[in-house]
Amino acid sequence: MKPVIFGLSGLSVTADEAAFFRDADPAGYILFGRNIQDVAQVRALTDSLRALHGRDDLLVMIDQEGGRVARMRPPIWPAFPPGAAFDALYEIAPITAIEAARVNAQAIATTLRECGISVDALPLLDVRQPGASDIMGDRTLGSEPMRVAALGRAVLDGLKRGGVTGIVKHMPGHGRALVDSHHELPTVEADEADLAVDLEPFTSLNWAPMGMTAHIVYTTWDPDRPASLSPTVIQTIIRDRIGFGGLLMSDDLDMKALSGSVPERAAAVVAAGCDLALNCWARMDEMIGIAQVLPEITEQARERLDAGMAYAAESLDDAPLDALLAKRDELLAFA
Repeated sequence: MKPVIFGLSGLSVTADEAAFFRDADPAGYILFGRNIQDVAQVRALTDSLRALHGRDDLLVMIDQEGGRVARMRPPIWPAFPPGAAFDALYEIAPITAIEAARVNAQAIATTLRECGISVDALPLLDVRQPGASDIMGDRTLGSEPMRVAALGRAVLDGLKRGGVTGIVKHMPGHGRALVDSHHELPTVEADEADLAVDLEPFTSLNWAPMGMTAHIVYTTWDPDRPASLSPTVIQTIIRDRIGFGGLLMSDDLDMKALSGSVPERAAAVVAAGCDLALNCWARMDEMIGIAQVLPEITEQARERLDAGMAYAAESLDDAPLDALLAKRDELLAFA
């Protein structure tokens, strides 16, 4: 097995993709809007991926946050609110906000599970800071670390109840970035005291099954390399200081914050300590290059992968989607 998550080009697996994926044996896949039409089509796609590898516990992930980051959209699927909706409710009714976040996440998971999607890139534990890039903005759960952690825990719990594993992101914190890492490399010059604020939610939820790194340079920790490429940040900060023991994947390799070819980036993030490289765009030449340069997945990373996929397997709560949405809306109406 190769320590990589690949994207897919369309609504079904092409013959060329099937032949390549069977040989490369990636750790998993990520779906985008180009892969999504309706429930039956997505289920057929994810079933075909599991059949291709003979792995019922195959990692099939998506970015389904709610708000502006949603790959599955109306009218086929419900619209889900962004993180800021729960932050606003927390201002006046913290316990109600936590329950609303949990129920909303369970509803998201229910829609994903129906389609055979097993992992969601949620929750964001980035602590929002004034003046930062709007790439985080209303996606975040707030600007107070304890609140972010409390709501993030509710999201992880709700996803788990719906049979889906969550990913905490973007470690060790994206809230101070002044530019969008999709387009350029952010540099954060905050000192240890300020960065400790960003670490708090991740430390509180360091038991989370999966995490995702940030493509950001933190000059206090490593002035030369973004976190995804920094052995110092990954080992000293994420693994040791935060205490995160789960499966760690990079953010998307294609983001302009990184330099070099995509295969070179994949090799670099794995060499730095990421368990998996995330390659989203399904360009066959890049995927072949990645498979050629990556080693086999380490035993430790495979154990973390297996544990992450088992995390939500036995906690399923089959509450009807309509009931979950109605309860969430009733709770949010308090805001």
